[in-house]
Amino acid sequence: MVTVDLFEAAEPGPDAAAARAAALRAQLHHHAHRYYTLDDPEIPDAEYDRLFQELQALEASHPELQTADSPTRRVGGRVLDAFASVRHAVPMLSIRTETDTGASGAQAFDARVRKELGLGDADPPVGYVAELKFDGLAMNLRYEQGVLVQAATRGDGEVGEDVTQNVRTIGQIPLRIETPGDATVPPVPPVLEVRGEVYMRRDDFEALNARQREKGEKTFVNPRNAAAGAVRQLDPAIAAQRPLSFYAYGLGEVTPPELGGPAFDTHFQLLQTLKSWGFPVVSSVERAQGATGLVAYHERIGALRDSLPFDIDGVVYKVDSLALQRQMGFVTREPRWAIAHKYPAQEQLTTVLDIDVQVGRTGKLTPVAKLAPVFVGGVTVTNATLHNADEARRKDVRVGDTVIVRRAGDVIPEVVGVLANKRPAGAQMFTMPDRCPVCGSAAVREPGEADTRCTGGLFCSAQRKQAMLHFAQRRAVEVEGLGDKLVDQLVDTGVINTLPDLYRLGLTALASLDRMAEKSGQNILQALEKSKQTTLPRFLFGLGIRHVGEATAKALARHFGGLDAVMAATQEQLLEVPDIGPIVAQSIRTFFDQPHNREVVEQLRACGMTWDEGERTAQAPKPLAGKTVVLTGTLPILTRDQAKDRLEAAGAKVAGSVSRKTHYVVAGADAGSKLDKAREFGVKVLDEAGLLALLDGAGVDDPPNPEKTDDRA
Repeated sequence: MVTVDLFEAAEPGPDAAAARAAALRAQLHHHAHRYYTLDDPEIPDAEYDRLFQELQALEASHPELQTADSPTRRVGGRVLDAFASVRHAVPMLSIRTETDTGASGAQAFDARVRKELGLGDADPPVGYVAELKFDGLAMNLRYEQGVLVQAATRGDGEVGEDVTQNVRTIGQIPLRIETPGDATVPPVPPVLEVRGEVYMRRDDFEALNARQREKGEKTFVNPRNAAAGAVRQLDPAIAAQRPLSFYAYGLGEVTPPELGGPAFDTHFQLLQTLKSWGFPVVSSVERAQGATGLVAYHERIGALRDSLPFDIDGVVYKVDSLALQRQMGFVTREPRWAIAHKYPAQEQLTTVLDIDVQVGRTGKLTPVAKLAPVFVGGVTVTNATLHNADEARRKDVRVGDTVIVRRAGDVIPEVVGVLANKRPAGAQMFTMPDRCPVCGSAAVREPGEADTRCTGGLFCSAQRKQAMLHFAQRRAVEVEGLGDKLVDQLVDTGVINTLPDLYRLGLTALASLDRMAEKSGQNILQALEKSKQTTLPRFLFGLGIRHVGEATAKALARHFGGLDAVMAATQEQLLEVPDIGPIVAQSIRTFFDQPHNREVVEQLRACGMTWDEGERTAQAPKPLAGKTVVLTGTLPILTRDQAKDRLEAAGAKVAGSVSRKTHYVVAGADAGSKLDKAREFGVKVLDEAGLLALLDGAGVDDPPNPEKTDDRA
C-alpha cells in the first residue's frame, strides 16, 4: 500500500520535528487547495485525515511548532476569484473527527462530555442528538424578512464564496419562508441563516456520469465532487442541469430573542422548527441518551449505510441542550459539544501491482487491477474492477500507478482515480487482448458494445457451467433436474469438463456426489437420454451462440433445413434469413469458425443427439406473416410453448406486451393486465378455440396428443 511520507514512530529531535511539521503543512495546504478550491482531490479523505492527525499530534508534542497558518487552525481553502467573497457573521467551524469506527468512539466522546460538565457516575446520562454526516458541500443560506438573499460556501470558515444564483436552482431550498399557521412554531425571524449540506443522490450521480460519458466529457469521481462542481459553476444555467439536493442541520446568524428572534432550548427543537419552516431535515435524526444510545445509533446507521440514497461517511453527535453547549464552548477550531464519528473509509490509496483479465460465466472479459492490499470499506481489498476496455482507457490505469480505490458495502471494489503525478517512468497503457486468456479463443468486441467477449463458449472452461445450464434449460434441449447446484458439483469435482461429458455420465459418478441418491442419479440419466431426441431449433438455441435466441434459431432451421448447412453458411447466405442482420450473421459465423466449437457439436452428435432435418422451407408462404400475437393466462389444452411454436410456424410474431399494433390477444384462465390492455386498445381477443380456428385456417396442424406441462401466466 502506498503511504505518504509516514512519520517515524520514534520521538524525533527538534530539527526533524520542525522539518516534518513544515512538510505536513505544505502537503495539507496543497491537498486542501485541490479539495476545496479546485474540486479535484488527489487523495481520499482518509489519507487527508491521517496527515492532519499526524500534524495535530506533532504540534501537541511541540507547541513551539504551531504557526498562524497551520491547517489545524483553519477549516478549508481559499475563495475563488471568480466569486464574490462573503464574510460569515458567525464562523462556519468544523467539528472534531473520531476515526475509531467501533463502539469505543462514541463511548470516549460521552466520557469527555461528562468530564467537561463535571458529571459523576451517579448523575443521569447526557442527552444527545445523533444525525448523519453527509458527504457533500457545507452551505450557509441567509434569509432576510423570509426571502433568500444569499448563499455562501464554507470557504475558510471565516470567508466563503457567494454562490446564490447556483443555489437558487436547488428545488429543495425554499426561496421564501413563511411561518405556518401553528401557534407552537416560532415566527420566522427578520434575519435567519440556515446551515446545511448540498449533496447529490447516488442515482442522480450515476445518471449525470452516464450523460457525461455519452457526451465524451469528464466523469466525476464521487457524488461529493459532482455536487461541489455544480455549486461552483460560473454559469447558473449549467448548475441548473446538475441534480442537487439539500439537508438543513443548524443555524448561523439569527435575530436574537430580545429582538423578535426564536428562543430554542435544544438542538432537536431547533431542527424540528427548521422542518416546520419548510427546510428538508433528514428523517433519521434522533435523540439519544448517553453512550449506550450513541453506540446503538452508530451501529444501526452503519447497517443501513449502503442502502441510503446518498453518501455519508459517518454520524454526528451533538449535546442536545443548547445551554450545555454554551457552557462547554469551543477549543481552537472545534466545539467541545459535538463530534463526527466516522465509518470505515470507502476510498483509500494503494498501488497497482498488475492488470489481469478475468473471463465471466457469459464470456465477458473484464480487466481487473491487482492491488497492494488496502483496508477500505471495512475489508482488505486486493482486486478492483476496471469494467471494460473503454473504462480502463478513460481512467488510464497502468501497472505501478497510485490509485484511489472505492468500495461501498457489497459493491465490487473499483478504481475511481489515478494520481498521474506519481506514475513511474515507462508505465504502459493497458490494452485488451484479442485472444481469451483462459481458452485462447478469439476475443471480439461487436460494434456498438462496450464489452469484449470470448467466442469459445462451448470450450472455454470459464464458461462451461453457464454453457451447460443454458443447453439444459427447458426452451433448449431440456434436461429435467439438471440445475445450478448439480452443475456446480459436476464441474467443481472434475466429473465433467465439456458439454458432451454430460452424455458420458454413469450412475456411479452421479451417486458419488453429495445429496445424490441412486434413484436421483437414475432420474438424471433418464432425463439426459430423453433430451437426445430434440429439434434443430432447440439444439441451435442451446449452443448459446451470441444473439441467437429462440426465434432466430427457428428461422435458421427453416431456412437451411439442416445443421451442416447452417454451419457452412457464409455471412452473405446468413443475411438472406429473415430478421438476421450483419451483427447476428457475424456472430454465427464467428462461433462456427472456432474449431473447438465445431468439435463440441460433432461430439454431441456422436453421443447420440438427433433431430429431424428437412428441406429448406424459408420460401414457403406464411399465412400469419406480419401478424403480432400476445399470449396471456392458462389455456385448457395447449401449453404456452405449444401455442407459441404453432403461431411462429404459421409466421406470426409472438410478443410479450400488448400495443396498438397487436393483431390478436389469446387469453386463457387468470388472464391479467394484458387482457385489460387489449380491450382498451380494441385488439381482437381469442380464446383457445378461437386460436385453434385461426391456426386451422392458416393450415397449421394440431400437435399430436398435447400434454399440459406449463401453467404459468
